Amino acid sequence: MENKYKHIFFDLDRTLWHFEANSHKVLSNIYNHFNLEKNIKNPDVFIEKYKEINENLWTLYREDKVSKEELRGKRFTDTLAHFKVSDSMLGEEMGDYYVHHSPRQTELFPNTIKILDYLKDKYQLHIITNGFEEVQHIKLSESKIADYFQEVILSERVGVKKPHPFIFKKAMKLAKAKSNNSLMIGDDWYADIYGASRVGMDSIYFNPEKIKHNNKIDKEIACLSELQEFL
Repeated sequence: MENKYKHIFFDLDRTLWHFEANSHKVLSNIYNHFNLEKNIKNPDVFIEKYKEINENLWTLYREDKVSKEELRGKRFTDTLAHFKVSDSMLGEEMGDYYVHHSPRQTELFPNTIKILDYLKDKYQLHIITNGFEEVQHIKLSESKIADYFQEVILSERVGVKKPHPFIFKKAMKLAKAKSNNSLMIGDDWYADIYGASRVGMDSIYFNPEKIKHNNKIDKEIACLSELQEFL
């Protein structure tokens, strides 16, 4: 991959900010805080079912079939319903607890700070994220990485979500970048990699679990430290 870049755009969740680890911690706290053991005997079973329901709802959210407000409470209400607990108020309270506490967790992927320190003087760094506006800024601030990025482009503010070409074009416009000197790094092939390709931007697929796939990619890494090999 030719090093012709001036701008590097990162996804945030599951690329820099360790979504799974941070989410798991808060979901475990929810299980204890709301005394869910009365109806759900195993916290791991609760968490796995929540993740399944949440992922399905996020797919609908990306397709504009559910709103942000619906998603936040419904993912917990539906999880409770699976375990024969019909309590929409409890589901809403759990949703509020999650939205407050989750972005304040600070676990990053290994070598995140190291690689950002390495890149910051060589490139202009930016974020493009589909995450909710009010929580993404908290994540960046609490995990002490906000200062590395010149522009933070949020789908909620732009009005469309990755992989829509407009959010990438808007990001480049704000950053005063061009597709031929920009690079996108993210963990979601559809949103990040395919999305970048739609506007002629090169990309790097971050695949820390080394999940096998047949997707078309420019470059793939399993650890952020690998970026030093060619940037």
